[in-house]
Amino acid sequence: MRTGGQLIVDCLEANGVERIYSVPGESYLAVLDALHDSKIANIVCRQEGGAAMMADCEGRLTGRPGICFVTRGPGATNASAGIHISRQDSNPVILFVGQVARGNLEREAFQEVDYKAFYGSIAKWVVEIDDAARIPELVTRAFSVATSGRPGPVVVALPEDMLTDKVETVSPLPFVPVESAPGEAEIAATISLLEKAQRPFVILGGTRWTEKAVNAMCGALERWNLPVGCSFRRQALCDQFHSSYAGDLGVGINPKLGDYIKSADLILLVGCRFGEMPSSDYSLLKSPYPDQQLVHVYPDPHELGRVYRPTVAIAATPAAFAHAFAATAPKATPVWANRTAQLHEDYLAWSTPPVDGPGPVKMGPIMAFLEENLPEDAIIANGAGNFAVWMHRYHRSRRFNTQAAPTSGSMGYGMPAGVAAKLMNPDREVIVWAGDGDFLMHGQEFATALQYGANVIVVILNNGIYGTIRMHQEREYPGRVSGTSLVNPDFAALARAYGGHGEAVETTAEFAPAFERARASGRPSIVEIRLDPEAITPTRTLSDIREKR
Repeated sequence: MRTGGQLIVDCLEANGVERIYSVPGESYLAVLDALHDSKIANIVCRQEGGAAMMADCEGRLTGRPGICFVTRGPGATNASAGIHISRQDSNPVILFVGQVARGNLEREAFQEVDYKAFYGSIAKWVVEIDDAARIPELVTRAFSVATSGRPGPVVVALPEDMLTDKVETVSPLPFVPVESAPGEAEIAATISLLEKAQRPFVILGGTRWTEKAVNAMCGALERWNLPVGCSFRRQALCDQFHSSYAGDLGVGINPKLGDYIKSADLILLVGCRFGEMPSSDYSLLKSPYPDQQLVHVYPDPHELGRVYRPTVAIAATPAAFAHAFAATAPKATPVWANRTAQLHEDYLAWSTPPVDGPGPVKMGPIMAFLEENLPEDAIIANGAGNFAVWMHRYHRSRRFNTQAAPTSGSMGYGMPAGVAAKLMNPDREVIVWAGDGDFLMHGQEFATALQYGANVIVVILNNGIYGTIRMHQEREYPGRVSGTSLVNPDFAALARAYGGHGEAVETTAEFAPAFERARASGRPSIVEIRLDPEAITPTRTLSDIREKR
């Protein structure tokens, strides 16, 4: 006889879960009690959105479901920010939510929420377990749903009284991953199109990749001399010094790369949906009928043909396709070889940081310092805002799984993601790249970093504004500032108040020694860069935008 709470933990153990992220609540005390006797680490967070984002980061970096536990009502609604990221980024997450007792359902009891209604549009599956005997069945199914096809979040509601029921049921077994592979005919059709193409282009994105698959794909790209780009915030899918690499697709795309893709005659789209951001509002590939021939490889057949009509549709995981494509080779030197080399040169020029800029802190030299001093396996975690452009454009990723950034464009992601990344990879350097407004959305998870010894270095670009919105505001309503100014704390002092290491940088020359002191501190650290608001983008100031230059 096992309680529902014990069975939940049994299922997690059977599926190889090493850690969960949680904010405790009385609605799932029975699970907390069962965790006491388990080897599963319970990372106690400061806010449910941060906990869900940590779980998303674990799913992002491992391909296995990140696990999050929150209480009912406010806890569940707070967690929705992380679940939305998981959905749009296609990362496997299982969110367990405490629920009111079964006998009180439909009365709007204390903190009661209909989770099927609340999460129905952003989760892959929402289930409420009303019979403890079915826990092994339904939790195993949750792992399968979260990881199969297009990965995503599953929400499991746990009525409080169900968790204390004692039942006799089957022992949980681990879920079985589902891998779909391309057929020989599909590979042959792809090769046939490539052999006829004059201006092909490959786009890598999405999830369900492995390091081995990325290496196989990059080897094939080199043999075919195919130009390749990575989808928005998926730069870790290709070494940026690879001879075929042409840049990333998304916010602030290199105009030369955008023009080439529009004029391409064949696009090989592997692993991603190619939504609004990477497609530049569906202008690089037109929806529903692209100008280019399109080979679309995606693990969920329901996505194929949904936004773009493909010439060849391949329902396969990107990893399986990469290994199959790696077994092919061109019959002769491709006609596009010179174009590939030129696109790579264009990327290197585009990703070289500027030397100058407004104000006493120049971000270009700071980026150059980081590029020279960060190890190749360093993990960069960031949220959203104009501050991210500096890392997004000028950091040249070299290794798989070195980027934790939301393609959904969610602010506040970097700090919790950095904590999770460091807990999973204690021997690797983890940098949280944040803006001032961005950091304060989930900056309280810096306390979680201190509690668990996750010694991340948080670099905060503090310009005292919501930068992205201010940029748009100055373009659309020049000089009419409204709702975008911020009054911030002393972030270096805040780090010290938490028990971490804090540095404030007011000139370019101060950054390198401040960063090295943070490294040497052996504690979670904040390096605050006090940035002139005029330095809103690498190439244009706020004044430039306001004056429409």
